[in-house]
Amino acid sequence: MNNLSSAIRSLYRDVIIKEDEPLSGHTSMKVGGKADYYIRPRSEPSLIGVIGVLRELRIPYYLLGGGTNVVVRDGGFRGAVVAIGKGFDSVDIDEGRGIVTAGAGAALSAVAKKAAKAGLSGLEPLSGIPGTVGGALYMNAGSYGSDMSRVVTQAKVYDTEADRLKTMSMYEMRLGYRSSLFQSVGSYVIISVAFRLKKRDTATIGSAMRLYSRQRRSLQPMDMPSAGSFFKRPAGAYAGELIESAGLKGLGVGGAQVSEKHAGFIVNTGGATASDVIGLMAKVQEAVRAGSGYGLVPEPRIIGEDI
Repeated sequence: MNNLSSAIRSLYRDVIIKEDEPLSGHTSMKVGGKADYYIRPRSEPSLIGVIGVLRELRIPYYLLGGGTNVVVRDGGFRGAVVAIGKGFDSVDIDEGRGIVTAGAGAALSAVAKKAAKAGLSGLEPLSGIPGTVGGALYMNAGSYGSDMSRVVTQAKVYDTEADRLKTMSMYEMRLGYRSSLFQSVGSYVIISVAFRLKKRDTATIGSAMRLYSRQRRSLQPMDMPSAGSFFKRPAGAYAGELIESAGLKGLGVGGAQVSEKHAGFIVNTGGATASDVIGLMAKVQEAVRAGSGYGLVPEPRIIGEDI
């Protein structure tokens, strides 16, 4: 391990690298084992350089944003987790053109607030989604009838195979329901995202954002660790309703529980392990399939290995 750490430190002074880093502290579910390496580049050149080193040494890596839509198994991640946060969190606003450009590590909620102050509308329904801009684009995150495909115009990405930066149009990204090209083609690293928004009265935008925030707080278990809405919406139904109809609200495995506030969420009531979360996920899937015939697909990515 020391070889990689020493190599990266000698090449890039703006990179934080830790060995055997617990990932439970870097994910919203608060579960998971250690990564062999946890690397946080703070500039575009160092990010590209770190990825180059990892590829040259054939060390598997996983790109982590806010950690809000991922469950790490208890055995941790064998390889490097590359965190994209500080250094990739700039937000630039062109009010005249209605364009907001944000780094992949910027919090989506922060981008929405800055756009609102500039009188630019479009991000209000997404303003309460936790996590980063890059993660939101990767998942085509959405809520309240909108998603990233409605507001994104293009993205700057690094193509690791071609070793070059490129600008990708919204159409090239193939954004669908909780899906994107980035999920099927692993060679792209999202660097920044451009949003095309519309001019609107700041008071009206602020009022809408407050309304969405109140609705989210009243309906979702925001006071407990979770990975957000745990299951994708199946065609013709809603995951939360199917789970509640199966009588699963409050069902628990270890420290993991189907939220009593919203059945679409699995929460960590304290001391949950990833095995608890994944075990509960399987119980929910089995019960819903038996009761309604629907197959529920988890929305968070499940990475790493078991103990």
